[in-house]
Amino acid sequence: MKIAFLTPEYPHPKTSHSAGIGSSIKNLAVELLQNNHRVTVFVYSEDSNEIFEDNGISIHKIGYKKYPMLSWYLYRKQLQNYINNIIKVNQIDLIEAPDWTGITAFIKFRCPLLIRLHGTDAYFCKLEGRKQKIKNYFFEKVALKSADYIASVSEFTALETKRIFNIKTAIKVIYNGINTTQFYNRQNTFYFEEELGETILYFGSVIRKKGVLELAKIFNKVVEKRPSTQLTLLGKDVIDIFENKSTLELFMTKLSSEAKQNVIHINHVPYEKVKEHIRKANVIVLPSFAEAFPMTWLEAMAMRKGLVTSNIGWANELMIDGKTGFTENPVAHQLYADKILQLLENKELNATFGINAKERIHQFFSLEVIGAKNINYYKSILKK
Repeated sequence: MKIAFLTPEYPHPKTSHSAGIGSSIKNLAVELLQNNHRVTVFVYSEDSNEIFEDNGISIHKIGYKKYPMLSWYLYRKQLQNYINNIIKVNQIDLIEAPDWTGITAFIKFRCPLLIRLHGTDAYFCKLEGRKQKIKNYFFEKVALKSADYIASVSEFTALETKRIFNIKTAIKVIYNGINTTQFYNRQNTFYFEEELGETILYFGSVIRKKGVLELAKIFNKVVEKRPSTQLTLLGKDVIDIFENKSTLELFMTKLSSEAKQNVIHINHVPYEKVKEHIRKANVIVLPSFAEAFPMTWLEAMAMRKGLVTSNIGWANELMIDGKTGFTENPVAHQLYADKILQLLENKELNATFGINAKERIHQFFSLEVIGAKNINYYKSILKK
C-alpha cells in the first residue's frame, strides 16, 4: 500500500514543531515502512517548502501562503492541487488527516480520505468549558461530513465527537501505539536512585487543560508531608486562554512558599532527551482534563514508571486504577496528593505499578499490535 498523511506537525529537525499528533503519525509511518508499505507525509503551514527523506519516509514541507483575501479557502486549494499532483504521480492509495480545525474542509483528494480523531477544537472546548470560534466548528463539521472514513484514537473521543457534530456514520477505534524499543528503562532495578532524592515529573505543555494549575495545589500538599520532594515541569509554557497570562506564572502564584522552592521548569529539550527525564523521575504526574489518547501517558507507562493520572474519559481505556498506577480527579487535591505520597513512600508498590504498566503497553498498545490493526483497517478500506 501507499499511504499518505496530511498533518500540521511531524517530529523532525527540519519541521517547525511537533507534539502528540506528530509522534503518533511518525510511529505509525515507521511501522508501515517496516511492513513494506510506502509512506508520504505532507506537513502544512510550514515556514518554507522542502522535500526530504526521513529514514525512507518521504516528507513534504508545504509553506503557508497568505492571500489578500480568502486565505482560509485559497490555501486549502493550494494544498489540494499540490497533494493531488503527488497522489497522481506516486499512485497513493489513501490519505489520512487529523480532525483539528478541519484542514480538509473544501479539499477534494484523488484518493479516499480518512480523518483520524485526535480531538477537534470543538471537543477540547467542550472538555475545558470554553467557547469555540464559530469558524473552527464550521470547518471541522464540513471536514468530518465530507470524509470517506473516520477513525478515532479512543472510544471516549469517538463518542464525544459523534455527539458534538451529530455524526451518524460508524467510527473505527484504533488506539495510539508506541515503539517499545525506543521507550524502555535501562535500569535493572525499579527502586529509586538515592542520589536523585524524591522527584516528581510532569511533562507536556504547561497549559490549563492538562491540569497544571491543579497540580500546583496538589504539590503544596505533597510538600507539607515530604518537604524535600522536587517537582520538574518539562514543557513549553502556554498563554492561558482564560486569563491571557503565562500559565507558568499562574502556576507559581498558586504554590506555597515552601513548594515554590522545590519546582524546576525546563522549557524544552530534544525529543530523545525526554526519555532521560522520565527515567530519573520517581513518580510521573499527568493530571489532564482534556486529552484524546495521550502519547505522554503511553511513554511513561512503557518506561515502567509509577503514574498518577486523571480519571477522566479516555483514562479508563488506558490506565487500570490500582494496577498500572493511580487515577484520580485532579480537583480532589488531597486525594491526588495522597496517591503521589503512596508511590513515594512505598517503593514496592511503585515498582509493581511500573511492571504492570509496561506489560499493559506491550500487550495492547505496542507499535506491532497497533500497527497491524491500522494496516488491516487500511486494507479493508482499499478493498471497498
